[in-house]
Amino acid sequence: MTHPDAHRFLRAYDSQLRLAPEVAGASSVVGLGPLLLATFDGGRGFVTYAGLGGASAATVAAWVGEAQAHFHADPAVQSVEWKTREHDAAPGLDTALLAHGFVPADPESIMIGAAAALVVEVPLPPGVWLRQVTESADVRAVSAMQDVAFGGSVSEARADDLLRRLAAGDGTELWAAGHEDRIISAGRLEPVAGTDFAGIWGGATLAPWRGQGIYRALTAQRARSALRLGKTLIHSDSTGYSRPILERYGLVKVSTTTPYNWSREP
Repeated sequence: MTHPDAHRFLRAYDSQLRLAPEVAGASSVVGLGPLLLATFDGGRGFVTYAGLGGASAATVAAWVGEAQAHFHADPAVQSVEWKTREHDAAPGLDTALLAHGFVPADPESIMIGAAAALVVEVPLPPGVWLRQVTESADVRAVSAMQDVAFGGSVSEARADDLLRRLAAGDGTELWAAGHEDRIISAGRLEPVAGTDFAGIWGGATLAPWRGQGIYRALTAQRARSALRLGKTLIHSDSTGYSRPILERYGLVKVSTTTPYNWSREP
């Protein structure tokens, strides 16, 4: 059964979160038909659009080839993400992307909900605290916790990237929960300028602390902060693991996004 707000949320997503908000901070943006081809620092390319205007499969295939050639011609670009959405009319897009060396990643659910609906009181376990994180040492501790929670090794590069995000001046906030002097859960809030939206990203909780309401409390706190910033809608792209968690919190799946990735050969 379709959620009564799903269509409204999807219209808001298409009209507010696509195109310009997706390429904010890019070092260069080039138009190709309805596409935006963005290049970001660090050698990352990105392709997005708000719709393909009823283009034929042949036209779509031509755009894919031109986009791939555009990024290939820039030796600084090492990888490109082409962001597709399930609800778009895009004849032949998947076939064209595969033919030009793009590889699909796992699909993710586009989740949207009213910020006010996420604001609930959640009792924390004894000794657990929750606060916004701003100091460099604390940010690095959060990044290391997230690396461990996601099953990876601790990466200074990811910590540096998180510090850059927080220093960008776009309103991004980092919230964390901890026990004594150890950070055990965290997530970001990213308000989207000129829209009703704020995104919640990077949520992670150490395994021994899961299922105790800690991440739910972090989500509620980020929703409160979003409302203070004038943002009434929350969005996130979620994996199959996190989708049911966000649904329990009140977010609704409105579509699916699948990134296709191209990497330059060594």
